[in-house]
Amino acid sequence: MDLREENTISGDPSAHWYYISKGRAIKALLGRQPIEKLLDVGAGSGVFSKMLVNQGCAAAATCLDPNYADDFIGKRHTDKVAFVRSVDEVDANTVLMIDVIEHVDDDVGLVRDYVRRAAPGTRFLISVPAFQFLWSPHDEFLEHRRRYRLSDLRETVKAAGLAPLRMRYFFGLLFPAVAVMRLADRVMQKQGDPATSQLKSAPGWLNKSLIAIHKLECAALFPLNQLAGVTAFCLAEKPAALAQDKKAA
Repeated sequence: MDLREENTISGDPSAHWYYISKGRAIKALLGRQPIEKLLDVGAGSGVFSKMLVNQGCAAAATCLDPNYADDFIGKRHTDKVAFVRSVDEVDANTVLMIDVIEHVDDDVGLVRDYVRRAAPGTRFLISVPAFQFLWSPHDEFLEHRRRYRLSDLRETVKAAGLAPLRMRYFFGLLFPAVAVMRLADRVMQKQGDPATSQLKSAPGWLNKSLIAIHKLECAALFPLNQLAGVTAFCLAEKPAALAQDKKAA
């Protein structure tokens, strides 16, 4: 999760409608399978790891980001949530890659690197921005390389050595408004306009309304949504066959 995006809301991300709603979608996709240890790749402030730990969904979490400063690590570290710049082995049974792989040229290579170091049966939950036609200055501000359809995301995780388990779009109720807004912005944008984030802080009434709307979406629409949304999710698993093939080689 990009710290630049979190900084644009000027407040606690764990109280913002976007992070609360996305956290619920993450929890829904992961289901009730126990998470003994969570590895959160590109975690930023660790907002989603902390949600999962605080809600009893994960016993412990390690937040990884190569750009963490020493003082950041020192201030954020707790008994249940650690912050590191790198890991040699993936000893977690669940790996989060929330809004990470769209930032790199070789998305398959990035995922494959963690798959290679994980044990068979390790689950990977990956989210990415959806649909290339929604490209906007928001993507440029965050230095994205691409946006994905579910089919694109499926091929990426399969090429990295994972077996997709569940795939969904989220923020489907926002999709029509976001599509209209971003297409209009594209028409009106002038050359040389600065790239900006479209994620802002919201008044209290709006924040509460959006939390309620997306709570309903998470319960009713999210389990079925293969059609459209602003975010694409994939829950995948490292199959045992990869380990067998490695031993045979």
